Amino acid sequence: MALDRRIVELYDEYTHKPLDRRVFFNRLMVLAGSAAAAEAALSVLEPNYAQAQQIAPDDARIAVERLDVVAGGVALKGHLATPKAAGRRGGVLVIHENRGLNPHIEDVTRRMALAGFTALGLDFLTPLGGTPKDPDEARAMFSRLPAADVLSQGRAALALLAARPDATGKTGAIGFCWGGGVVNDLAVAIPELAAGVVFYGRSPDLAKVPQIKARMLIQHAARDARLVQALPAYEAALKTAGIRHEVVVYPDVDHAFLNDTSTERYNAAAAKLAWERSVAVLAAETGAS
Repeated sequence: MALDRRIVELYDEYTHKPLDRRVFFNRLMVLAGSAAAAEAALSVLEPNYAQAQQIAPDDARIAVERLDVVAGGVALKGHLATPKAAGRRGGVLVIHENRGLNPHIEDVTRRMALAGFTALGLDFLTPLGGTPKDPDEARAMFSRLPAADVLSQGRAALALLAARPDATGKTGAIGFCWGGGVVNDLAVAIPELAAGVVFYGRSPDLAKVPQIKARMLIQHAARDARLVQALPAYEAALKTAGIRHEVVVYPDVDHAFLNDTSTERYNAAAAKLAWERSVAVLAAETGAS
């Protein structure tokens, strides 16, 4: 179903502001015209994890395990996926949206392993007890998550990936929405990061952009007005600092266009192209083949 743009924009406000769900639904009913129409709109906007699993956990080409370790004094928990093929490979940290480590991000982690990387979908909500099943509860937890804890987890996870016996020693990070902003922050803070791939994430502190050593791929949706408006300043800072980068704004797509659990916002053509670009950059910089 093709939704009124105001409904899509309201959902993005609910996702990012965030709005109380009752307030959001009342506003949605006004736009949709009835409670039934509001529920129908939600059915194509909200994630349905059961309908979009590209790579099964028991896929014969990869090995999957639950990571639960303390590395460098930092507790790390997540979804670790590796190719079964022999050889050294780059490590990729997969960073979730503001809903935590959910089945979609776990699936993306397995896709990354199938592309030839050791991939870790890290649960950044671990310091607060881990990602809960209720996505609204998960979203609310991010306001209580200290930035220092995010950075320490990212640093420890990247070091863990680089130190594996099957590693090339080089790592990249890919993140979505909240996770895209974290990729930018990690690139600023961690000079060892070889590549950063940002999907519709906020820009970092522009004054710190010259600290970036990684090659950056920054991908946004043209309809994502709030983030696209901030993009020129970030791109200018990258150019001025001489950082290797590419900025791509995909036309006629919405925020979260790679997320195939949301029927309305997912765009298959843009998702395919963005994924191919992401894999190419990560492979080139981490030594994965």
